[in-house]
Amino acid sequence: MVLASVLFIGFQGSAQQVEFQEFDLDNGMHVILHQDNSAPVVTVSVMYHVGAKDEDPERTGFAHFFEHLLFEGTENIERGEWFNIVTANGGSNNANTTDDRTYYYEVFPSNSVEIGLWMESERLLHPVINQIGVDTQNEVVKEEKRLRVDNQPYGNLLAEIKKRMFKVHPYKGTTIGEMEHLDAATLEEFQAFNKKYYVPNNAVLVVAGDIDTAEVTKLIKDYFGPIPRGPEVERDLPKEQPITEAMRDKAYDPNIQIPAVVAAYRTPSFKSRDSYVLNMISSYLSGGKSAVLYKKMVDEQKQALQVQAVNISQEDYGIYALFALPLGDVSLDTLITEMDEEIAKIQSELISERDYQKIQNQFENQFVSSNSSISGIANSLARYYMLYDNVDLINNEIDIYRSITREEMRDVAKKYLNPNQRLILEYLPKKDEQ
Repeated sequence: MVLASVLFIGFQGSAQQVEFQEFDLDNGMHVILHQDNSAPVVTVSVMYHVGAKDEDPERTGFAHFFEHLLFEGTENIERGEWFNIVTANGGSNNANTTDDRTYYYEVFPSNSVEIGLWMESERLLHPVINQIGVDTQNEVVKEEKRLRVDNQPYGNLLAEIKKRMFKVHPYKGTTIGEMEHLDAATLEEFQAFNKKYYVPNNAVLVVAGDIDTAEVTKLIKDYFGPIPRGPEVERDLPKEQPITEAMRDKAYDPNIQIPAVVAAYRTPSFKSRDSYVLNMISSYLSGGKSAVLYKKMVDEQKQALQVQAVNISQEDYGIYALFALPLGDVSLDTLITEMDEEIAKIQSELISERDYQKIQNQFENQFVSSNSSISGIANSLARYYMLYDNVDLINNEIDIYRSITREEMRDVAKKYLNPNQRLILEYLPKKDEQ
């Protein structure tokens, strides 16, 4: 219910063998092409290696702000005309931001592929970043924060976890950032951010769908080739010290009536094998209504309205979160005790062969369905290149899950999911006096 929308990051793969071609432009832009002529549709997308973790701590929210700002217009696309051009050509478009990257894409009928390439090259080469655009999008972002975070039940839960789990790494902040930072920023600061991160050598372009690869390659070289290379982006982000002592805290939310409790553990990058193992442990614990925690705490013991285990892994670190909402007057400590009991079982004994096979089947099914659309394939190709440095994962990531053993699940649980390595956060309804 709650974590599914607030925290869940699912496994993504693909069903059939995805064929693709790769090359680099002289300016450092990486290009990936996937040809699928089964439907007259094409996705043009660009992923930039810039997210919330790249921001000045006193200017948070810039990466997400640019997700909005760069639809304002360019030297050759008048302000307010971006969406009109897309719609007039039968297309749709969107963008999204995480702590690690920003992604823009258009979906067009395949005979409009050149329009998509032109528009994304315009966004990169000729963006108009002026005060009117900044002021307009400032209000848009504030309204988004009000709707999606501040007035959403449990909307600040992840933020409250992150700021306690991370002491020095930028993951301690939120993707949407602090509104006062955006208010205080000058136009020159926005322009400098664009100049630093929105450069071809910090981006991957993916064109997927009903294309002629030779023809599209020529168009890409024509539209993106002349864009000048930017300075290389250098990252030297602070490292976190291991958590060795249990933490406990409370946070309050005026939008909820039912309290929640979270046990959160810091985990490794999603590139690590251990992170894949933690995904499997999550599936074992709460991957459906027949999973261990749901069956025990919701169905049988009637202690929880909802329970979930999820590995929220990112490029540098992750958070493994056990989450529960109590039923009736069941105490939050009781929920923690019951969840701990199941973690201890995983740490001390192997899960059954039957449960292991069930988890494998779940990941196989996700693998079959996750890249069922051209736009999904485009996203995966960009993400695996940009964040994992391994585009082949689109075809072989499932092999990692197939190779994980029950013994590994036990050992990884023992490595990361211990009481002295965690935060217990009580997330409570806010009373008037608080």
